[in-house]
Amino acid sequence: MVCSVSICAGEIFELKAELNSDKKEKKKEAVKKVIASMTVGKDVSALFPDVVNCMQTDNLELKKLVYLYLMNYAKSQPDMAIMAVNTFVKDCEDANPLIRALAVRTMGCIRVDKITEYLCEPLRKCLKDEDPYVRKTAAVCVAKLHDINAQLVEDQGFLDTLKDLISDSNPMVVANAVAALSEIAESHPNSNLLDLNPQSINKLLTALNECTEWGQIFILDCLANYTPRDDRESQSICERVTPRLSHANSAVVLSAVKVLMKFMEMLPKDLDYYGTLLKKLAPPLVTLLSAEPELQYVALRNINLIVQKRPEILKHEMKVFFVKYNDPIYVKLEKLDIMIRLASQANIAQVLAELKEYATEVDVDFVRKAVRAIGRCAIKVEQSAERCVSTLLDLIQTKVNYVVQEAIVVIKDIFRKYPNKYESVIATLCENLDSLDEPEARAAMIWIVGEYAERIDNADELLESFLEGFHDESTQVQLQLLTAIVKLFLKKPTETQELVQQVLSLATQDSDNPDLRDRGYIYWRLLSTDPVAAKEVVLAEKPLISEETDLIEPTLLEELICHIGTLASVYHKPPSAFVEGSRGVMHKRLPLGGDIGGSPAMGAGFGAAPAVMPASLNAPVGGGLGDLFDLGGGVGMPMGAYIPPKTVWLPAMKAKGLEISGTFARRAGVIQMELILTNKAMSVMTDFAIQFNRNSFGLAPAGPLQVLTPLGPNQTIEVSLPLSTVGPVMKMDPLNNLQVAVKNNIDVFYFSCQYPISMLFVEDGKMERQVFLATWKDIPNDNESQFQIKDCHLNSDAASSKLQGSNIFTIAKRTVEGQDMLYMSIKLSNGIWVLAELRVQAGNPNYTVSTGTGEGRRTTLLKEREI
Repeated sequence: MVCSVSICAGEIFELKAELNSDKKEKKKEAVKKVIASMTVGKDVSALFPDVVNCMQTDNLELKKLVYLYLMNYAKSQPDMAIMAVNTFVKDCEDANPLIRALAVRTMGCIRVDKITEYLCEPLRKCLKDEDPYVRKTAAVCVAKLHDINAQLVEDQGFLDTLKDLISDSNPMVVANAVAALSEIAESHPNSNLLDLNPQSINKLLTALNECTEWGQIFILDCLANYTPRDDRESQSICERVTPRLSHANSAVVLSAVKVLMKFMEMLPKDLDYYGTLLKKLAPPLVTLLSAEPELQYVALRNINLIVQKRPEILKHEMKVFFVKYNDPIYVKLEKLDIMIRLASQANIAQVLAELKEYATEVDVDFVRKAVRAIGRCAIKVEQSAERCVSTLLDLIQTKVNYVVQEAIVVIKDIFRKYPNKYESVIATLCENLDSLDEPEARAAMIWIVGEYAERIDNADELLESFLEGFHDESTQVQLQLLTAIVKLFLKKPTETQELVQQVLSLATQDSDNPDLRDRGYIYWRLLSTDPVAAKEVVLAEKPLISEETDLIEPTLLEELICHIGTLASVYHKPPSAFVEGSRGVMHKRLPLGGDIGGSPAMGAGFGAAPAVMPASLNAPVGGGLGDLFDLGGGVGMPMGAYIPPKTVWLPAMKAKGLEISGTFARRAGVIQMELILTNKAMSVMTDFAIQFNRNSFGLAPAGPLQVLTPLGPNQTIEVSLPLSTVGPVMKMDPLNNLQVAVKNNIDVFYFSCQYPISMLFVEDGKMERQVFLATWKDIPNDNESQFQIKDCHLNSDAASSKLQGSNIFTIAKRTVEGQDMLYMSIKLSNGIWVLAELRVQAGNPNYTVSTGTGEGRRTTLLKEREI
């Protein structure tokens, strides 16, 4: 935007004459004067044609000045800007690569629709220029042009040229191509422009070692969006990224940390390299804390996320987070937060000594936080609780008002965490009652008096003293006082009847606060109709509190880890929360992995003994044989594969009004995910899509989510989504866990559900009798597991028939001493075989199931509720 400041006609005339001078030096000085005037806000647009004429020069400095003027005024003078097109085309073919690059850079900065189509041909030539400086400049120009006219860029094939530049021999060209594609991909999340594969990743890693620091950041950010195929590839990438941790630029270090934090998710924790990587991550993070305070703060905010995800990285580095006397308050508070997160039994003595020292500082906000930190340490490390309480009592004895008040607030939390353990300090707290003037401290003290009224002789007098100024108290104190007096009445009814009537009257008749009035009426009705019920409600045992309450929610933490080194990691908010027009912002998640080893053997041919279930698949899995027998249904139920009842997978309160219920079914050999979508919001929902994370059996949508009409408020729609089993595989815990992302026009929502393994039992799972016999005999006794299915009232034939509906096939049956023994085979969609023996005794509702494996390890895969 150009601020118009008047410039006299005489000055314009003089500049015009100088711009048209035959002397190069005079012309250059004139352009400098024009730029100087433009810089201070004077309107020199009247000189546009004269300045543009100066473009016809070999002088690089003059050309730069003219291009700067052109970029500034082209939008306000689009018709005039067209005059410069021929010069751009000519300059893009200049012998000097600096001029070619300057021309293409300026082209990208002139945001005028009228002239963009004229610039396509020069840009195409520059993208294939022999000089890498020109190519790297042209790569960025594509992103700028895409922002002006996306369709034009796509039609001209510039995106494909950009992708080709990722394989360029020059590392800076590669970095700029990655930066441009990333920029375009952010505005078009579904475009899949950066279709990374192992080959392109290898090229990026090669370029990483040779490009500039900002080029390295672009490449590292791109790598962070890649999901490795397995733990081996993940380790390989980590090894090649690790040297970036020692870079002098803190942005490069944080980008490298982001990549390593993400790829560590794929590494088995028992791998030696995993431990080595943890040790390598600590020193660069510690080094960041020796920078200027502003950089320290950014580093600390990122470290706060890292220690929540992996505290073991910095567990031995507590001392670097100790506060220095000259640290700014924002750095002090952040260090304090991290100290508490790293506090453990091993270092708690050291931490407490520091915190006690901080509590005597002069900065009030810092002292308050330090006192609260002592309380959090007591809650987090149980062994330190007594020492923490003792420290808090010492601080109360200082009689410093704000210290006393904070101490009372945290002692209330300690009472909640360790009931009937430290109540001996109540007398000391009561001595400081008169000094409390902050609502939170007064409310905490009132809670303590009400909760332990039976141990305080003058509890009624103490609460009555608060009651005198009831209407002047904050709502927090009023609510707490009402509850405390009701507790006191339930514990000492004869002595406090008048007091409870007084507070109920104040809360219901003299108050205009609806929350207070409602609570008062509830207590009044409870006490007047059913005192026993009132006692059960008001004096109910309270759940223990946890130190983990201040942790970031796991799903959000995973997303923030993927944004380390960006503004999101400083705000501790996802980009969608603060980026304008955030519909284009992609929600990122960490890959789910760990021990990917021990992948199941694929089924062998029928001519040989088939592979049976390996021990790596013995994780607990929901939906068992008991379900398949349909325990409550009896023989009269229709035959067919068992379908679990629908359950709520995503409640509306967690998905901005969208509720998702569902189940899984297998029909005609196809696995179906049956969904019920309910809109409990006030706005219409459209543009539904669904995606699965990698999972144990490669489940993936076989097609799009077919929600063909908008889902209006209070409307419900049922959708059946066919699934395939050819998606990417990763071992989950539990084994049948499925992580799902559902997108609509409002946001992207994540949830987990568990599918019954029986959905994976295929129709050709009936093993040849001889093959079954040979395989079963080869199973050692030590490798068999036995368990029971209880309360099943089907005979062996009915059980066999019902199980066949779920593709559990009976291979043979024999009767021994009145007991029917069914020998069964199951084949999973990934070719794995499971062998089982089912024993049914007439008149006995409990079945015995034996499963076996030919591997050298046992499996309990077919346990009830674990199939």
